[in-house]
Amino acid sequence: MNQTTIVLVDDHSLVRDGIRALLESEEDLKVIGEGADGTEAITLVDEKKPDLLVIDIRMPKMTGIEAVEKLSAINADVKCIILSMHDSEEYILQSVAAGAKGYLLKDTGKTEFIKAIHTVRDGGKYYSGDISNVLVNNLLNPSTKATSISKNDSNSNTPFELTNKEIQVLELVLSGLTNQQISEKLQNSKRTVETHRFNLMRKMEVKNLIDLSKKAQEFNLV
Repeated sequence: MNQTTIVLVDDHSLVRDGIRALLESEEDLKVIGEGADGTEAITLVDEKKPDLLVIDIRMPKMTGIEAVEKLSAINADVKCIILSMHDSEEYILQSVAAGAKGYLLKDTGKTEFIKAIHTVRDGGKYYSGDISNVLVNNLLNPSTKATSISKNDSNSNTPFELTNKEIQVLELVLSGLTNQQISEKLQNSKRTVETHRFNLMRKMEVKNLIDLSKKAQEFNLV
């Protein structure tokens, strides 16, 4: 059986261990290299010549999107899949523009993950349901522009470095909607909304909705 070779890049070793175990539970998949940032991804692809690169976005030195863009620019013979916890429109559109053939959220189940690997390996593209909604909306509204992603993966013009999606969730949270209602409104998974909400509380250094509301008003976020 011909094995599909994969380079895996994520700055968290425990995450890499889990993904590697998942991938290598399939007889036709083999991880031949691991890295912790975008610069290592480029070096590993050059040295190992894998069929696929599975890479996270938020990493030190160079983001996953920047790495994919550089590999595309030099016509590296590797197909790239972004695997991230972020479903914000900017990240998704930037990843696709950079040349990623797939974009999956880290809460994706094993069956879908393996399906995505096989689809991209065979020349197709794969985006999970939430991601597809963003791409379709962008096609229907071509005036929407993806903003550049900095190495810190944040919006430097916003207090607390909140992303546009986090600000959107903040507004909905403060309007009184539940996580489930926000999930339905944004067409994102409930777990994704919970992640955004957790990140809001962490970045703004608050522990409850009252403090969240006060701080949001103080910094004119709503």
